[in-house]
Amino acid sequence: MAAPAALPCAVFLLLALGLAGVAHVLWLRSAWSTPFALPLDGGMHLRGHRLFGANKMLRGLMMMPPATAATFALFAANREHLPAWLASGIWDMPTTQLAAVGFVCGTAFMLAELPNSFFKRQLDVAPGEAPASPLLRGLCLLIDRSDSTLGVLIALSIMLPLQPMVWLWALLLGSGLHWLFSIWLYRLKIKRRLS
Repeated sequence: MAAPAALPCAVFLLLALGLAGVAHVLWLRSAWSTPFALPLDGGMHLRGHRLFGANKMLRGLMMMPPATAATFALFAANREHLPAWLASGIWDMPTTQLAAVGFVCGTAFMLAELPNSFFKRQLDVAPGEAPASPLLRGLCLLIDRSDSTLGVLIALSIMLPLQPMVWLWALLLGSGLHWLFSIWLYRLKIKRRLS
């Protein structure tokens, strides 16, 4: 199987993940997600600090994998109706297989956020807060804008052929999309600070 065109592939990934992100936000805002507001770390501590903190919950992991599977399947099922340039960025594989790839990507997207949370908790940075040090604040912001995209790209590189330029395009465009989602989450009062 050939690797899809780099820029269209990055655009496909960001569109699919962005649509899944909308479903994720709606899920978090729904009363249905409330029973699953359980901390992923189960309250466990390391060196006197929570592993991930109170903001990393089971409900946060529940929607993104199936929503990403659905959006990948949606693009695959409608490939012939998409503009040719966008269709050239999607792997030529059955819809069900691409849905499975989407599920793994949605899982990788969410799990890739955990190391940054762990790092901040070990530095005694409260969940939802920024480090006091400008250097650490900048580093954490950079990681926060790229960790989920990196998780997806690593997962994809293991499963499918991927052109190296997809990494560059996805990280550049994904950072902007992540910022827009952060603004949206802040305005919906899901996030406590705009960063």
